[in-house]
Amino acid sequence: MKNSSLFKRLQPLLAIFLALTLVAVPLYVAQTAPDDHTGIPSTGVLCTTNPSATFTLTASEGYIGMTDGNTIYMWSFAEGRDDFQFPGPILCVNQGDTVTVVLHNDLREPTSIVFPGQENVLANGVAAQPQFDVQGNLVSLTNSVAPGSSIEYSFVASRPGTYVYESGTNPGIQVQMGLAGGLIVRPSMGAGYAYNDAATQFNPDTEYILMLSEIDPIMHQAIERNQTFDIRQYHARYFLINGRTFPDTLAPNEASWLPSQPYSSLARIHPYDATANPLPALARYIGLGVEVYPFHPHAFNGRIIGRDGGFLEGPAGEDLSYEKFSINVGPGQTFDSLFSWTDLYGWQVGGPPIPVTLPGEQNQAIGPFWGSPYLGTQETLPTGTASLNQCGEFYHIAHNHALQQITGWGVVLIGQVTFTRIDPPLPNTCP
Repeated sequence: MKNSSLFKRLQPLLAIFLALTLVAVPLYVAQTAPDDHTGIPSTGVLCTTNPSATFTLTASEGYIGMTDGNTIYMWSFAEGRDDFQFPGPILCVNQGDTVTVVLHNDLREPTSIVFPGQENVLANGVAAQPQFDVQGNLVSLTNSVAPGSSIEYSFVASRPGTYVYESGTNPGIQVQMGLAGGLIVRPSMGAGYAYNDAATQFNPDTEYILMLSEIDPIMHQAIERNQTFDIRQYHARYFLINGRTFPDTLAPNEASWLPSQPYSSLARIHPYDATANPLPALARYIGLGVEVYPFHPHAFNGRIIGRDGGFLEGPAGEDLSYEKFSINVGPGQTFDSLFSWTDLYGWQVGGPPIPVTLPGEQNQAIGPFWGSPYLGTQETLPTGTASLNQCGEFYHIAHNHALQQITGWGVVLIGQVTFTRIDPPLPNTCP
């Protein structure tokens, strides 16, 4: 069992970590190309869509894996009657759609779904209402459904933005067990805009979502065993992005070795170019836990353009967006952030090397960095050799600034950590 001396024991390693993250560090990432068999992109938002904006979700139980080898019992929403997944499906709809969500409950206790930010939600055709027991105690924030039964929710998605959906029944336990997901409402201006304003245009090929959550494995074990748990003893030991811990956060969407954790959080972009790549990328942040996550991408600030599904403008149309170094994502909060990476170094793949004394030919070896003659000869690597990059790209880390939240039950760097991959300037293409 870990104790209060953990942070002292981690200080040397954390110091090294912080030193390394002050610069862009190359990193080997496998399987970043699209899956030729499924057509699923390796990175970016994987939307669950339906032309009628009708979805079926099943509240069920399952397991997810941590990168320290632990397996955690979870609850979550699965699409239709598909296999268990965590987080729940990313529901993508258009502004003005009448959204219908049918919830099946395969759990052993009642559950429900609330849709914060959505107005006039109906449950089985009537206005959704909080539920109370015979003593007058609140038991659910909305109409719930008994085990083995179903309920239908509906609402009009009147405002674009990023939203959360989650259990409204005993949320202190059920949301922490995993009953939550993301909802994206696309504006009437089109899918290349975050809101109905030209300033929110982004490159739709570089849209990312980071759903931040945490796990107390002791609570999950108690629920799995059908035991009571004193919520006052809640203590998170794992911190996740899109249901994964680092380095699985970098694995592609629908990675075969993560069957219950389908969503990558690796961002993949090109440098800003006024002609070849003028539009920024978009990151959507969602807080699915009970803690505040000060999330910080290196190498650039994000421009916050929306919060909790609201476009940041004043009553007279004033621009209220702002740059942020670290984004403090609280429970149930969402943020929409535009970002881009500007090349300040005159990056030329295969161009002039960094000024160093080149070794003699007899001393050269195949180096770990592709396309860098001063680190080795530029040639095809032998079979089985691991490279630190694939085609001249490099990486900037993005992580939680609360350093205890980049650990996992005492193991350094298996928490809320991911990377932004910057590929060479267009028209160069990488696998």
